[in-house]
Amino acid sequence: MTDPVPTPRNLSRRTMLRSLMLTAAIVPLAACGAKEDSLTAQANNGDGKNYIAGDGAVQEYEASKRSEPVDITATTYHGTDVDFSKWEGKPVVLNFWYAACAPCRIEAPDLKKLANKFGDKVEFIGVNVRDEAEAAKAFERTFDLPYESIQDTSGDIQLAMTKYVPLQAVPSTLVLDRKGRVRARVIGAADPGTLKSLIDTALTEEL
Repeated sequence: MTDPVPTPRNLSRRTMLRSLMLTAAIVPLAACGAKEDSLTAQANNGDGKNYIAGDGAVQEYEASKRSEPVDITATTYHGTDVDFSKWEGKPVVLNFWYAACAPCRIEAPDLKKLANKFGDKVEFIGVNVRDEAEAAKAFERTFDLPYESIQDTSGDIQLAMTKYVPLQAVPSTLVLDRKGRVRARVIGAADPGTLKSLIDTALTEEL
């Protein structure tokens, strides 16, 4: 008995089967990028919530794959001039936040404790993506933060760092190595134990 001549219906089924098999083959390869895809989807879905809900996911970068040193010069809400190039030789913790962000308020006490713990060995700096000075300073007073923040309502710093921090992914935290390069990122409220470990590694690793 010979096989039936393929009909349009048979061809459609075969095409669907091939598509399903191809999809199944691609999924394992794409899994390592699932977090980025999810963040991108949240940023582009137009649902109006105006932020990306990170889950504290951590990514570390091998020394050979790190960026050029982060080059930021700015002035904090308190009038302090900031030049990242002058911090070379020590790690930097760069935290993106704004006052009405609930996860930002949750992680603020932990950031305060870590900043106090590491003292002069590590530089902490905030990047506020929404607030004018009054709201930002009120937040800093409420949580008694021992470090200052840069205003980035223009989005210039976020745009410069989109390789590591998707737009509207707040809070997010970057840990820079002693050469000023991004060595780790946390999307979402940072677990204090995890962030401490990332900072410890940045302090002790060989570069």
